[in-house]
Amino acid sequence: MRDRNPEIANLWKKRKPLKGVEREKAAKTLKGWYLEEGLSIRAIRDETGRSFGFVHRMLSEAGVDFRSRGGDFRSTRRVKSKAKN
Repeated sequence: MRDRNPEIANLWKKRKPLKGVEREKAAKTLKGWYLEEGLSIRAIRDETGRSFGFVHRMLSEAGVDFRSRGGDFRSTRRVKSKAKN
């Protein structure tokens, strides 16, 4: 796990609802991993053992502006190849 601080590590226990200060602390940690370290939501999910939905919801509550999805560049290539012909 990324954060060896036992206080933070306890936040990721499954089935443990996060409320109040714990929830704010978790959101701040996840926001740092997403924005400062560049981890994807899936990578954070794997690190914490929480669901994709939980991670996404926490980041959303923390006010994160999500990165655009990547990986599908076929339409861009198709337009460039048509322009050459």
